Amino acid sequence: MHIRRVLVLAVAAAALATAPALAAGQNNQQPNRRDQERRSQQEQRDTQALVQMVDAIAAGKQPAPTDIAVQWEANHFMRGADGTTYIPFSVTLDAAKLAAPGVGMYVRVVSKSAAPVTAEAAKKGAPAYPWDNVQFLDVKPDGKVARAMALKAGEYEVLVAVKEKSPLENQRNQPPSKAGFLRRDLTVPELSGPDLTTSSLLLGTIEQIPAALTPEQQQENPYTFGTMRVVPSLDAKFKKAGELQVLFWVYGTQANGGKPDLQIEYNFHHKTAEGEKYFNKTAPQMLNASTLPPQFDIAAGHQLPGSLVVPLASFPVGDYRLEIKLTDKISGKTLTQNVSFTVEA
Repeated sequence: MHIRRVLVLAVAAAALATAPALAAGQNNQQPNRRDQERRSQQEQRDTQALVQMVDAIAAGKQPAPTDIAVQWEANHFMRGADGTTYIPFSVTLDAAKLAAPGVGMYVRVVSKSAAPVTAEAAKKGAPAYPWDNVQFLDVKPDGKVARAMALKAGEYEVLVAVKEKSPLENQRNQPPSKAGFLRRDLTVPELSGPDLTTSSLLLGTIEQIPAALTPEQQQENPYTFGTMRVVPSLDAKFKKAGELQVLFWVYGTQANGGKPDLQIEYNFHHKTAEGEKYFNKTAPQMLNASTLPPQFDIAAGHQLPGSLVVPLASFPVGDYRLEIKLTDKISGKTLTQNVSFTVEA
């Protein structure tokens, strides 16, 4: 069996961006002034309706709406700036229930360690949440929406509300807008400490793009890092005719002259009816002064990416566990991460 390994992908992606800039979706055609004013008023009304709806649900004053099913698909953790963790995530909306593709989506994150907001405190001003963002977007037929947020390590509750966009002008006998709601617990790991650790392991398709995205484009494509785009696999199922592509970042390595001395081993285990069996491994991947670009410098904030591309033609159909063992040769620390995937015919 031949297993092919790629070297470090795009050191240009070493400086991982924080959460995307907050911006409403933009139309390809420039609206006239009156349309701009009406759209602004429309989005203000919808924003207020979304915030009030989440307030009422959180306070137990109304049940969560179920007109539009909202499902949390996946999220990943990468180290961002200023001690935060960058968290791209994916949800799926039931697009068939929408009269039109346009919706408003409100994401509110509440810290589980924070004291509850009292009614008296709320009257004095809007409470500050760790993340609080309204966006307007057109939902694609598959209903998949990817966005991102930035949070510090801790325990959180994520509240996601969606609502059909209101018409630009109120109409007689207008039916109420359909809405949906999702509540999700989220534990954000500490990735900025001194311990050897990694980001989430990204499995999917990794490709280079010609140029970095604008803030608006980045907002819609949160799995893009510099000029590297990742299309994550949400079910970790791959065809034998294709490849397994893995990408992650390594944190907490020691360095000499700005360069780490890290060894990464990739071991594959086949899950069978008789139990798990060792299948194969790649040659160790070395990340050090000999293999990294001369300009790479951990002290300058460069982040260390590990990557693997494995053709799956020789893998029997079935379930697998990939064991990734990291050894920091300077500190002597080791870390083992695991991820499961499936090979299909």
